[in-house]
Amino acid sequence: MNESILIVDDEKEIADLLEVYLKNDGYTVYKYYDGLEAFKCIESNKLDMAILDVMLPGMDGFRICQKIRENYFYPVIMLTAKSEDTDKIMGLTLGADDYITKPFNPLEVLARVKTQLRRYVKYNNNSRESLSIEKDEIDINGLIINRVTHRCKLFNKEVTLTPIEFSILWYLCDNRGKVISSEELFEAVWGEKYLDNNNTVMAHIGRLREKLKEPAKNPKIIKTVWGVGYTIE
Repeated sequence: MNESILIVDDEKEIADLLEVYLKNDGYTVYKYYDGLEAFKCIESNKLDMAILDVMLPGMDGFRICQKIRENYFYPVIMLTAKSEDTDKIMGLTLGADDYITKPFNPLEVLARVKTQLRRYVKYNNNSRESLSIEKDEIDINGLIINRVTHRCKLFNKEVTLTPIEFSILWYLCDNRGKVISSEELFEAVWGEKYLDNNNTVMAHIGRLREKLKEPAKNPKIIKTVWGVGYTIE
């Protein structure tokens, strides 16, 4: 194991608690209570995941997430206040992979961390052994996605995707012609039970469309079937 995880939360008790649980499970932890200090850590250390609170002194969690996504693809989990749905949607739109509401059970955080890291390793293992395997590729009207190399191209232009975004797009492409509900998509990609009023899928679909240069009102690739779900025809 020994993956490196960044924790940033100005509530000392929360940051310290997460540090204890993660270290006890074998992870290397970089802990900060200030956004600017955390950002210096991001630039100078090799990280495998970041856990970011939204409200931080110096630089807020949204800005940190945005800066991470400019250069890195490792998972980002946002910590949000229980009632702030807008924070969840904003974080996911900026490239976060998951969010956890406060107060939370540290064991839940640990489980989410393991899930995200497993997915990250699976879709970013570009070793020679992996590349020697026969390519598993889908080509749909100029959109090419390859789950062995974890690369996506649209009309020969590279599209950079996070592991979650890649998983969503692959699932939709692999089920081309079918309408996939938000519930099915969430449970297939996140591996967890879908709950009502979960905006996670919607936020990630929105970010995917943005990366694919899709017009908001009339998307050509990922289409919405209102009241049912999403489809790639």
